[in-house]
Amino acid sequence: MPDYGQLALISMVVHLAFIAVTWWALQALNIEKWIKAGKVIQAKVLLILLTISIGSLVSNFFLDYLLWSQQLPSLF
Repeated sequence: MPDYGQLALISMVVHLAFIAVTWWALQALNIEKWIKAGKVIQAKVLLILLTISIGSLVSNFFLDYLLWSQQLPSLF
């Protein structure tokens, strides 16, 4: 039986790490030229939501791949 506490901790750390990496990567974009005047707060919220979305997608892929690689020995 897998240890669900460890799996939960690993999942949380991986999600936060990929969200942080995504935030760092999105900082390279120059979004100021796409922002309407007086809409800075909405642009920041959009950037945060985009960061969470992309980071979650990438971390889910990473965690799925990790789980599949751990299940692969049961094939043989």
